Amino acid sequence: MKHRFFPSYLPALVLLLVPAVLCLLAGDASAAQSAGIKLPENPVPAYITLGILACSAVLFFTEVIPMPITALLVPVALVLTKVLSSKVAFSFFGDPTVVLFMAMFIVGEGTFVTGFADKIGNLAMRVSHGSQRLLLLSTMIAVGGLSIVLSNTGTVAVCLPMVIAMCLSSKIAPSKLLIPMAFASSLGGTISLVGTPPNGIINAMLGQTPGIEPFGFFEFGLIGVPLFLAGILYFAVIGHRFLPAARAGVQDLAGSAPAQARRTDKMWRAILVFVFVVIMMVTKLIPLTTAAVLGACLMVITKCMTMREAYRSVDWTTIFLFAGMLSMSAAMKDSGAAAIVAHAVVTRVSDPWILMLVCCSLTAIVTNFMSNTATAALMAPLAMPIAQATGISPLPIVMDIAISASACFLTPIATPPNTIVFGPGRYNFADYVKCGWPLQLIAILMCWLLIPLIWPFHP
Repeated sequence: MKHRFFPSYLPALVLLLVPAVLCLLAGDASAAQSAGIKLPENPVPAYITLGILACSAVLFFTEVIPMPITALLVPVALVLTKVLSSKVAFSFFGDPTVVLFMAMFIVGEGTFVTGFADKIGNLAMRVSHGSQRLLLLSTMIAVGGLSIVLSNTGTVAVCLPMVIAMCLSSKIAPSKLLIPMAFASSLGGTISLVGTPPNGIINAMLGQTPGIEPFGFFEFGLIGVPLFLAGILYFAVIGHRFLPAARAGVQDLAGSAPAQARRTDKMWRAILVFVFVVIMMVTKLIPLTTAAVLGACLMVITKCMTMREAYRSVDWTTIFLFAGMLSMSAAMKDSGAAAIVAHAVVTRVSDPWILMLVCCSLTAIVTNFMSNTATAALMAPLAMPIAQATGISPLPIVMDIAISASACFLTPIATPPNTIVFGPGRYNFADYVKCGWPLQLIAILMCWLLIPLIWPFHP
């Protein structure tokens, strides 16, 4: 019910409103400079950007207009207010990650129309004995495990058609599995250096800091593994109750061709193309996006699918949502809006435990509306000098930022995995908030309490 929305999601709304309140309490520019934070000389574009962000958040929550239209209006508003140029604002529709999404939708459709995905789905149904809970947990464990050594974005893109096929075979709504799959990939990615970009960003910064050793390849797992297990336990015990029921028939998501019309004679071609794409992504012989585009082309060239099917397979809701909001990420960074929010919080605390909680909460909240890679790249240089100035080790602070930048569950634009499953799962914005805010709170508390025990403030 629309009128019950705000009471139902009050905890998440409080989390999202914290940065706005803290901005009003911000200290002066001299405090920012002393902490090494560079505020914009002209703050007007930054305040305009924050205003557009607030308006888009309200529209996303209420869905007064469709979410893809809201996302498309964001770059339009940024151009009309002269925060970004038209060239920059709309350049993100050609971003490699956007192209990756489009290509993998086509590759996934190829596995459906040839019957390959059906085979995988039937096998999974037999193994799980049709149990929705067992299917959910096994999906989370498998996807999270793959995300430890593979890109979490690539893992979700590759696994999406198989999971939808499992839902088709088991007669389970895809909405019951896709958000857990996306969240598991993000949590699994926190376990290693290569699982998610923020980990690599943080390690690179530490490598450039004299006297500080970067984290080891699996050192992130000391906090990443407990978080991953907590995520699985959350969905096993209570999180599954917050997942929405089907808003569309499962068949609507299972490819354009009915099961009896599958081109099973082309199945082995589709398998070879799919395996080729996976191998290229795992070995990184060619870039992720290039491998996906080549796979999409091969699906058509080998006649696994027609051009019409390729066109129809792309989920434009996902594409518009992600590409449109990438312009907001750029505006937050270029206008100085993100720096203003960070300054409003970070420069006002000195106690290490409070600094940890502030960095963790702020990173998690900002990341839900901004690229997690950009958030990590912004927050770490702001927090490190403050940690060093107060005489504590920067290691727990930057680890806190790295993990919090990936463990974000409140919006479909928080991470690429969240965005990938948005359209196929027929989700709305509130679905992410409803099942994501308890896990977001768990992640913040675990990072705050555990990280200083693993990497002490005073080693």
